[in-house]
Amino acid sequence: MSSKILIIGGVAGGATAAARLRRLDEKSEIILFEREEHISFANCGLPYYIGGTIKSKEDLLVQTVEGMANRYNIDIRNKSEVKRINRQQKFVEVINLETSQEYKESYDYLVLSPGAKPVVPPITGLTAVSNVFTLRNIPDTEKILQHIKENNCGSAMIVGGGFIGLEMAENLRDRNLEVVMVEASDQVQPSIDYEMACILHSHLKDKGVKLLLNDSVVEVQASKAILKSGREIKTDLIIISIGVQPENKLALEAGLELGERGSIRVNEYLQTSDQDIYAIGDVIEVKNYISGLPTHIPLAWPANRQGRLVADNIHGKLTPYKGTLGTSVAKVFDLTVASTGLTEKTVKKLKYDYHVVHIHPNSHAGYYPGAFPISLKMVFGTDGRILGVQGVGVKGVEKRIDVIATAIKGRLSVYDLQELELAYAPPYSSAKDPVNMLGYVASNIINGSVKTIQYHEIAEILKAGNALIDVRQPSEVRLGKIDGSINIPLDDLRNRLGELPNETIYIYCQVGLRGYLATRILEEKGYEAFNLDGGYKTYSSVYIPREKVDDLEVIDDTGEIINVKK
Repeated sequence: MSSKILIIGGVAGGATAAARLRRLDEKSEIILFEREEHISFANCGLPYYIGGTIKSKEDLLVQTVEGMANRYNIDIRNKSEVKRINRQQKFVEVINLETSQEYKESYDYLVLSPGAKPVVPPITGLTAVSNVFTLRNIPDTEKILQHIKENNCGSAMIVGGGFIGLEMAENLRDRNLEVVMVEASDQVQPSIDYEMACILHSHLKDKGVKLLLNDSVVEVQASKAILKSGREIKTDLIIISIGVQPENKLALEAGLELGERGSIRVNEYLQTSDQDIYAIGDVIEVKNYISGLPTHIPLAWPANRQGRLVADNIHGKLTPYKGTLGTSVAKVFDLTVASTGLTEKTVKKLKYDYHVVHIHPNSHAGYYPGAFPISLKMVFGTDGRILGVQGVGVKGVEKRIDVIATAIKGRLSVYDLQELELAYAPPYSSAKDPVNMLGYVASNIINGSVKTIQYHEIAEILKAGNALIDVRQPSEVRLGKIDGSINIPLDDLRNRLGELPNETIYIYCQVGLRGYLATRILEEKGYEAFNLDGGYKTYSSVYIPREKVDDLEVIDDTGEIINVKK
C-alpha cells in the first residue's frame, strides 16, 4: 500500500531516510523539503574547507538535488521552508524561499530532520558588528572565507572549545591567522575529562593558539572583544562555537512532546508523541546507551542510523533504536582525541561505584620507527563493566576507541579485554595491544593485586606527611619530578627498604608499570603500598608546564622509558 511521506530536512538523517524509503518502496510518494540550497553535504568537513585542506566546495557535496532526485525518484524541494504543521488535518504549510509562494502539502507520514543550530549567547553588541560568525552549513563557510579575504584578516577569536572550535583553531592557523580561543569552563573538549584535556591544552599552546580558560565574551565591538575577566582582545574575526541546540520550532508549535534541552522526545521506533510523525538526527532526545537516561547527543553516526531505521519502521520493518553511545573523534593539529561512553565526571554525577585507570602505551612496538605514546583513560564499574574510554595521541587512538566501543556494544567486561585477539605486527601494534593492557590493569585493580591513587590526591597525601617514592631512574627524575618525593629506583628498592619511613607507602613511576612492580614488592614485604595511576605522565599533564622533551624519550612497547638521550 503506497503512502505519502514528507521529510523535513536533508543532510545525514533526512537524506538517508529518503534513500532508504525508496529502496524499500517504489510506490510511495516521497517529498523532501530543505531550507538551504544543498540537501546532502559533509558538514563535518566544513572547517577543513575553510583551512584549505579540502580544496573544492564540490568535494563536500555528498549528493546533489538533481542526482538524488533522478536516482531515487524523490521530489526534492530545496530552498523551501516548512513553516507549520497541522497535525489534525495532516498537512504542512510551505514557503518557496525563491518565489515566496506559499502552499499546503498533505501527508500520511511526516519525518522531522531539521537538525540543530548553533547556540549564540547574549553578547552585547553582537547584532551591530559584521565580523561574528557561526558555522553550520556551506553558506556559512562562504561568508567566513569571504570576510577573511576581503578584510585581509590576520587574527581570529574562537568562542568555545568543542569539536568545531578545536577544528577551526587548526584550520585558521593553517591560513596563518593568529588565533585566540576563549572557553568558559576549565577545559576544552567536554567529551573527555580534565586531565586528558590538559594534553590538548599544551598542544594548542605549542601550535600558537592563545588559550583562555574560565573566561567568556561579554561584549563585541568592531575590532575587539571584551571578556568577563576584563581583558580586551583585538580581533578581525570571531567564530562562535559553544554548542548546538535542537531546531525544535516546528515541533514546539505543533505541540509535540519535548525532552532534554528542548529536543523532540521519541520512542524506540523514533515516533514522536504523534504516531504519524517521526523525528531523527540532532533534533531528537536519545537514550544514553550505557546509563539508559534521556540525553541529547548531536553526532553524525546516530543521525545516519536513525535515518535508516525510520524508513524501516514506516515501511513496517519494526527495528528499535537502541540508544547512543556517543563515540567521537577529532583532529587537533598533530593529535587525535577520541572517546566513547561516559566520562568520569558523568559517572560521578550518576553516583556509580567505579574505578579509573590511565595508561600510556605506544601506538605500535617501540623498536619499530615512528611509535608514539597514546594516553588512554578507562572508567569502569567495580563489577568490571566498561563505562567509558578516552584517548589522546598522535596515531592509533581512534583504532583503540573503536575496539572499546564495539566491546561495550557487545557487553564485554574489562576481563574480556584481556582476551581480545587483535592484529599484531611491529608497524601496527604490540603483542599486548593497548586495549589488552587496559584489561590487564583494570583487572588487577578489581581483584586487589594493586591499589591505586589518582593524580589529584597527591597534594593531600604529601600534606598528611606520607612517603611518596619515585622509582624511576635519576636521569628521568632530572627531567621533572613531584616535589616532596624520594627517588629510589625500582631495581634498588629491595636493598633500600630501611629508608622507607613508615608502613604505608605511595609509589609513582613514569606511566605506572614500574610503580605496579614496586607495590608488589612492598606488599610481599609487609607494607601497604599504593601506585599512582598513570604515573608522572598523567600527573605532569595537569600540574607541571610541559617542556618539549618528547624527542628525549625512548620508550619500549610496555610504555616505559628505557633510556634518556643526553
